[in-house]
Formats: sequence, structure tokens, C-alpha cells
Amino acid sequence: MIHYRNINVDGINIFYREAGSKQKPTLLLLHGFPTSSHMFRKLIPLLEDSYHIIAPDLPGFGFSDAPSREKFKYTFDNLAQVALRFTELLGLKKYALYIFDYGAPVGLRIALAHPERITAIISQNGNAYVEGLSDGWNPIQTYWKDPTDKNRAALRQFLTPESVKWQYVHGVTDETAVAPEAYTLDSAFLARSGNDEIQLDLFLDYANNVKLYPQFQEFFKSKKPPTLCVWGKNDPFFLPAGAESYRQDNPNALVHFLDTGHFALETHAQEIASHIRQFLR
Repeated sequence: MIHYRNINVDGINIFYREAGSKQKPTLLLLHGFPTSSHMFRKLIPLLEDSYHIIAPDLPGFGFSDAPSREKFKYTFDNLAQVALRFTELLGLKKYALYIFDYGAPVGLRIALAHPERITAIISQNGNAYVEGLSDGWNPIQTYWKDPTDKNRAALRQFLTPESVKWQYVHGVTDETAVAPEAYTLDSAFLARSGNDEIQLDLFLDYANNVKLYPQFQEFFKSKKPPTLCVWGKNDPFFLPAGAESYRQDNPNALVHFLDTGHFALETHAQEIASHIRQFLR
């Protein structure tokens, strides 16, 4: 059974999904853009018999609060701080991280701050190497270099319902396997008043994630956490080279490529769950 809960994290209401016995090893699932913990709806039932699973919605996403930009600065540092405080309020002492997309820079900041709490890392298209950035990042990188109103406005294309659906179905061999409620729900959340500016702020701040890549890589090299990469090889944003690069710093990292796109769980949840079970055992 999945439970749908809320917790106050320093004045911000955080929605999260919880399943499995608290006596089992904990797996913390961190979602990406433009989605929420809803992306894990297929994975959680496949793992809850063996693991204690926690999947929060980050501030500005899903069913969690989206404080105004005047009250909360939307940076990945701040998202990670909220996520870290969330784990502490829940009393999570040790946990494996499942990092996807935005969940990677959030989760890896937690790992840098408290490496002793991280039992393993599962990266599903969660990038930490420049080799993994595709040309799809070019408009966003232009905004990093020259944060003008014009360059900011150009990124609104990523927030349209058409673009959100494209992110789900691009690289998928059978588009009919992708549930329409997934990208429809994401678009509904993006359409909330003020959320477009929140997302544009995070696009700009993503540059600071790339600046942290060397620190993330040093963590992999020095701590060598057990690492599994399960990667949709047709991802238009994060290339397979991003998965292979984990082995540069942690030669024991396991890498599996799946014939799908960015949202690999939509089409390959069973296969990913099988890899996770074998890996965490």
C-alpha cells in the first residue's frame, strides 16, 4: 500500500509518497523536471515488499507548496536544503538515493553534505558529467551565458504542453505505452500561476549544478558509493556518455542502457525494478 502524506518543512508543505516497512532499507526517490513523485507510481509497487520507499515532491513541483519567488529563492541549493531537512524530519538515518534529472543535483548535494548517510546511488538519467549534456541544452546554456529577458523568454517553449509530452514520448519505441495522464498532470502543475517563472529561475540556476560536477565526481572517486546507472539511451537531454562517465571515477559502477527515452520508468519500470533489486541485494 502506498500512503500519501504531507509534512511541514520549515514552513513549506511537502507532499510525499511512502510505502514499505520502516524496518526495511530505505530508498529515497528524487524526481526531476517537469514532474513529481507521480513519476514513480509504477516503480514503488514493484519494490515496496523489500524496501522502505520515500518519494517527495520538491518545492514548486507536484502537490508540494510553491512559495512565491519573493519568499523562496528557487535554486538547487535551496531545493537540496529542503530535501535534506525533509529526510531529517522523517528520521531517515541511512538511505539509497534514486536520482533522476533534477533529482541528481539535489540528491548529490545531500551526498556531499552527509556521505555517511548514503548507502548507494541509483542514477536513472541523472547526470553529473559534461559528457552527458546534449545539444538540447544549447538554449539553456545561452541563457546562462547571457541572462537577458529575450533569452529567458526563449525557454518558455520547454513549458508548453506540447514540449512536456515530447519529453515523455521522444525516443520511445511505442508511444502508446506512455500514459497520457503523466504529461497531462505535469502540464497542469506547470500552468499554475507563477510556476513558469519558478521553472525559468531553475533553468538559470542549473548552471551552478554544472559547476559542482567536479565536486560530485570527487565524491564518486573518494567515497566510491555502490552505483547503478539505468539509462534511457534515447534521452534527448542526457546522453549515454553521461552514464558511462560514472565509471571514470568509480570503475565498479554498473551501467545498463534501456531502449527508451528520458522518462524510462514509463516504459521500463519492470526492468528497472529488476536491476535495482539485484543491485541492492
